[in-house]
Amino acid sequence: VQLQAYGGGLVQTGGSLRLSCAASGSIFSINVMGWYRQAPGKQRELVATITHRGTTDYADSVKGRFTISRDNAKNTVYLQMNSLEPEDTAVYYCWGLINGGPYWGRGTQVTVSS
Repeated sequence: VQLQAYGGGLVQTGGSLRLSCAASGSIFSINVMGWYRQAPGKQRELVATITHRGTTDYADSVKGRFTISRDNAKNTVYLQMNSLEPEDTAVYYCWGLINGGPYWGRGTQVTVSS
C-alpha cells in the first residue's frame, strides 16, 4: 500500500492550495484518512481527518479555512486550504488507516510567503 501526495507549493498570504493524496496497492478497506503537518523545529501535528462516512475533524488553527474531503471510489483524500498564513508553512503528510494499519505518504512542502 502506498500513499502519494500532490499539490504543495509556494503561495502568498491569503492564497489557496489544494492537496490531494491517492492510496494505491492491495486495498481492502480504508477507514480514516487525514493530513498532518510538520513545521521546522516543531512536532508533527494533526491538521484534519475524515472517516469513510465523511465525518470530519480539524485542528483549531485551521477551522474555517481548510476543508478535508475524500473520494472513496478513488481512494483519494483532499485538503482545500484557503486564507493561508505564514504559520501554515510546513511539510504536509497524508495518512490513512488502511487494511487495519496506519500508512503515511511522503510529505509535500507548503510554503506561505508574507
